[in-house]
Amino acid sequence: MNSLVKLSAVSKIYRRGLFGKPFFAIQDVDLSIAPGESVGFIGHNGAGKSSTIRIMMGLQRPSTGLVSMNGLSVCSPKSRRGVAYVPENPLAYEYLTPLEIVITGMSMAGTKPAYPKTHAMKWLERFGISHAAGKPLRALSKGMVQRTMLAHALAVEPHLLVLDEPLSGLDPLGRFEVVEILQEYRKSGGALLFSSHILADIERLADRFVFIHKGSVRLVCGVYDMLSGAGQSFEVLAADLRGNYPDFDTWGKIAPGVWRKVVLPTDLAVCLNSLQGGGGRVLSIQNVNSLENTYIKLVQEAAKVAVK
Repeated sequence: MNSLVKLSAVSKIYRRGLFGKPFFAIQDVDLSIAPGESVGFIGHNGAGKSSTIRIMMGLQRPSTGLVSMNGLSVCSPKSRRGVAYVPENPLAYEYLTPLEIVITGMSMAGTKPAYPKTHAMKWLERFGISHAAGKPLRALSKGMVQRTMLAHALAVEPHLLVLDEPLSGLDPLGRFEVVEILQEYRKSGGALLFSSHILADIERLADRFVFIHKGSVRLVCGVYDMLSGAGQSFEVLAADLRGNYPDFDTWGKIAPGVWRKVVLPTDLAVCLNSLQGGGGRVLSIQNVNSLENTYIKLVQEAAKVAVK
């Protein structure tokens, strides 16, 4: 099967200051995305996710290696036809409204629905911001701006959607709603590449995982590969959590009133005691294999290699 995107031995080298020692932001990265595939790009802040995505989108030139999209070099603007991209911190003219941004984006992408305004409003409504369609971005919250940019990306009807931390700035309910929309996009046959540090959301969306650490891809695996080798962990579902609950941000909302967290066996007792002390209620505890375990093992192994 032909790849929509292909990176071959891609590296990016920076230098700290005029006479500083060069260092690799990413090194020898190989990555491909097939039509209809959903790829989760996993790594901590500074691991190289955003650098890789910017090079993939033609926003930065690699120091070495080859990058193609839609069968063309990313140096060609034609390579990005049918591709939509939302960066981690999207920049948009603050005086424009969500409706203007979505309609302008459709025009620039060559998307020509019969009724552009109706089409744009459909996507703004889908992302829960139709009530703010006529307000300038400067008057909106970070989460509403993020929803605007996601609506803008999907309104152009892309066959490949590239998202860098698409859930940043969203509250738990907002993350749940956006993941549902992305699942619908996947079911329609669209390909998806997205980075996130919220691993529970990646588990719900991706069918292949790419783990990057300190600029190098450490592991590429499918769902079944990950489950067979991740090791033991526990999924805890809880209710009655509040925003002032300790470690509230480490829980992912998966349904109205239901939160989820995956913990290692050594952390289970602490998690349950914290829940009980904070007034939370345990709904279920299930033994699972997880992305968390896989990622933790990779980081620990990399640290051991670095010490030797």
